Amino acid sequence: MVDSVLTFFTAMENQGASIVKDTPHFDLETYISNYRGRTRFDRLSLIGRSCVPLCVDALKAAVAEAKRNRDTQRYREAVECLRMAAPSDPESNVDHDWIIKTEQANVAETNRLISELKGYKNNMIKESIRMGNEDLGKHFESTGDLNGAAETYAKMRADVSTPKQLVDVGKHLVRVAMQRREWGMVLANLSKMGGHQLSAEDEQALQPYLKIIQGIAFLGQERYSEAALSFLAADPTPPASGYHDIVSQNDVAIFGALLAMATMDRRELQARVLENKSFRTFLELESHLRRAIAGFITGRYSATIKILETYRPDYMLDVYLQKHVPRLYEEIRSKCIVQYLIPFSAVKLATMEREFMYRADEQTMEEELVNMVKNGTVEARIDTIDKLVITPTQDDRARMQMEALEAAQDYERQAVERLRRMGLAAADLELKNPRKSTGKAVDSGRGLGGLASDNVTFPEESPFV
Repeated sequence: MVDSVLTFFTAMENQGASIVKDTPHFDLETYISNYRGRTRFDRLSLIGRSCVPLCVDALKAAVAEAKRNRDTQRYREAVECLRMAAPSDPESNVDHDWIIKTEQANVAETNRLISELKGYKNNMIKESIRMGNEDLGKHFESTGDLNGAAETYAKMRADVSTPKQLVDVGKHLVRVAMQRREWGMVLANLSKMGGHQLSAEDEQALQPYLKIIQGIAFLGQERYSEAALSFLAADPTPPASGYHDIVSQNDVAIFGALLAMATMDRRELQARVLENKSFRTFLELESHLRRAIAGFITGRYSATIKILETYRPDYMLDVYLQKHVPRLYEEIRSKCIVQYLIPFSAVKLATMEREFMYRADEQTMEEELVNMVKNGTVEARIDTIDKLVITPTQDDRARMQMEALEAAQDYERQAVERLRRMGLAAADLELKNPRKSTGKAVDSGRGLGGLASDNVTFPEESPFV
């Protein structure tokens, strides 16, 4: 079995998949119990195709999850992956009888729902038409026909009669759009959901759903700063709004903490994360992230990097976070290095290696610093002979003198302008806008004191006329 698993992951890696060789900290059964709906299969399938230690167990669970539902294509995909990873496992054999039976049942159910919907339309009962479209859309979604589900859910809008029903339509469309990774459509439907007049209780229940799903959509679009603010603003009330079809509360804590560390400075992290009473409820579920943030704020960067690298395998197995983990980690690590160098004029490379060499790759500290200097992330010079990182020092006395000279020059310019205006006023001259002036303008070159005065008008009693 070991050889077949290695062959399977070699094929996955050739297809561009991210491979996790370390064992994650979570128990697979406990982890997947936090979710419901189609996201359970998505997560099991991703873990099976990405995590070497959990590969077979996750794929077997994915096969079982697929057989509990109606999507035969998902079942075929899971069985094919399991056959490649564990060809001797009994569950790696395709259950053709189940596929035929399920597909026949799907066709019969589709025909039944379409027939019922036609009857509702003939009777012109709006509520029945709405419910008929909803049932048909759920059926299409459960069988994997996401295009048909989206079209059917969209038809519900014409027959809704209450704001709550409009919100339900929006949730259906958002769920389908997220499965198709259409983040623009997700944000568009969320904006429509938030514009209705709901009761205070319904608004409170809807708030975490809107903020969390909006954060995931921003994350998918790589708008990390906006995503962080969305997660941090989510209400920690129990998820009655139904976002467990998509994420768990632990996921909210992970997304919000990592995005905040990648996009905020230490002062913002203190105010918006650690002192945020709402988000702190989520963060208590992932206490190691709270320790990582506290370490970054207090300057214990080595502890922060170590915690994040320890939990990297877990985050690499999330369906929404996986492809963003390398970039987010790189941003956090770069910020730690920049903050670490600020108090020093020179630091030994060996010292920095001890502080920051908790990495999943083989890049050396020197190579990393060279890349940071080249892209402008850090301002420093690297002494490859003495193995030092030298940061430029500022002469505070010279800087103060330059600021004083600039202030004196600015004061002199302002004083000259004031004297010129006083001279014009003493000569009883008036400055006007040339476009609005109705008097007789005289072109006098530089005018008094060298001031350009193309728009100076002389009154009749002036001695200059």
